[in-house]
Amino acid sequence: MSSLYKNFLGHSPAWYKLAIIAFLVVNPLLVMIPDVGYTVAGWALILEFIFTLAMALKCYPLQPGGLLVIEAVVLGLTSPENVYEEALMNFEVILLLMFMVAGIYFMKGLLLFIFSKIFLKVRSKIALSLIFCLLAAFLSAFLDALTVTAVIIAVAVGFYTVYHKVASGKHYHHEHDHQADEQIHEHHREDLDNFRAFMRSLLMHAAVGTALGGVATIVGEPQNLLIGGVVGWHFADFFMAVAPVSMPVLVLGLLTTVLVEKFKLFGYGATLPQSVYNILKEYDDHETAKRTASEKVQLLVCACAALILIVALAFHLAPVGLVGLLIIVLQTAFNGITDEHQIGAAFKEALPFTSLLVVFFAVVAVIHDQHLFHPIVHWVFMQAADVQPLIMFFANGLLSAISDNVFVATVYITEVKAALDAGDISREHFEILAVAVNTGTNLPSVATPNGQAAFLFLLTSAIAPLVRLSYGKMVWMALPYTIVLTGVGAFCVAQL
Repeated sequence: MSSLYKNFLGHSPAWYKLAIIAFLVVNPLLVMIPDVGYTVAGWALILEFIFTLAMALKCYPLQPGGLLVIEAVVLGLTSPENVYEEALMNFEVILLLMFMVAGIYFMKGLLLFIFSKIFLKVRSKIALSLIFCLLAAFLSAFLDALTVTAVIIAVAVGFYTVYHKVASGKHYHHEHDHQADEQIHEHHREDLDNFRAFMRSLLMHAAVGTALGGVATIVGEPQNLLIGGVVGWHFADFFMAVAPVSMPVLVLGLLTTVLVEKFKLFGYGATLPQSVYNILKEYDDHETAKRTASEKVQLLVCACAALILIVALAFHLAPVGLVGLLIIVLQTAFNGITDEHQIGAAFKEALPFTSLLVVFFAVVAVIHDQHLFHPIVHWVFMQAADVQPLIMFFANGLLSAISDNVFVATVYITEVKAALDAGDISREHFEILAVAVNTGTNLPSVATPNGQAAFLFLLTSAIAPLVRLSYGKMVWMALPYTIVLTGVGAFCVAQL
């Protein structure tokens, strides 16, 4: 029995395991409450599931959340058929995660090349920060934010490793533990601290950039595609509908980048030491000289695939997921990637979250079957029509800061669509509320690593401990962006 408990949820803390066990024990008891048992158990399930999302650093939410959902089905809070229907309704989002993320995986070489060159060519810290933020925003508007973040992390880890190795008195090809500072020469220690601060700020600017770009297009975030599908928007429709909010937010977000760097606020403002730059430039020249003709052709193929991707999305030539499959085929066929295991590696990043997404839909099925959010949405619609979008913006924003954006967006957009179908609101008002839901889930959620997948990915990546980027430091460095994005977003939503 002790071995079973030890294996349960792996290396998660003991208090976390006990909390999940307590949830599983309490839920059947709540169902037995006369008259309101299923309603109470349904709300308990939502709070428990949000808890698993908020504690994602303790345990990936798929396992504990999945156990809670399985129990919900067994207790009759929903049915397998209704879970299937929810997943089927959102099949395009599942295709997006399965194929688009994998397609972008094969573009990593090109993205790595671009970011590396920018990193070394632009010497002004303010200009470099702006470019990183803006480029991350542009790429995230068309590509997967996690992949963009992964590329930037790869650049950061690569350069950090090179400098750490040289600062320890070794050459590029030597074996080295870049997590240990004992071998760092004394005269390099101050430069290393400054380099860490420099890298922290660039990583945070880029992570915020993924949020700035992700809110603007239907493929920028998974919840965008979900919302766009419910409303009936294609790429151009979505962009134009959200632009009155997303474009002012982008401009003010970039201005925030300039201000925090110029005045060295909230942990920003560190510059790249000259000695570090010299080492990294020498390494880049060394790697460029080694690049073969075949590798150059691979970069060209990736660039052509990226162009095809943008055109296909802009003109909605096919569903997003199928465009992703097209990109996979083109890049693997023309870059000589024919091994099954090489192709399979591209799907590793997306499938865990795809599985978790289906668990989200199961929780949504419970919400629908038990009509849990109907009173809340009914209260919203009792308010004056001109304040409803703002209420919806903050309702989504607060929940998204501690929970998952896709889950929050799914719940609210479905309830708003039900109000439209019932004739309670007009089509025009429905579209305004859809914009409020979209921007609400995307903008205020930069407040915490839990709110943005890119932030959480960065926090749990290999680079975070190397550059001393903790949870608290990330929240502090995100604070100016949180204030600006939330404030400007709320103002713009109120004007819709």
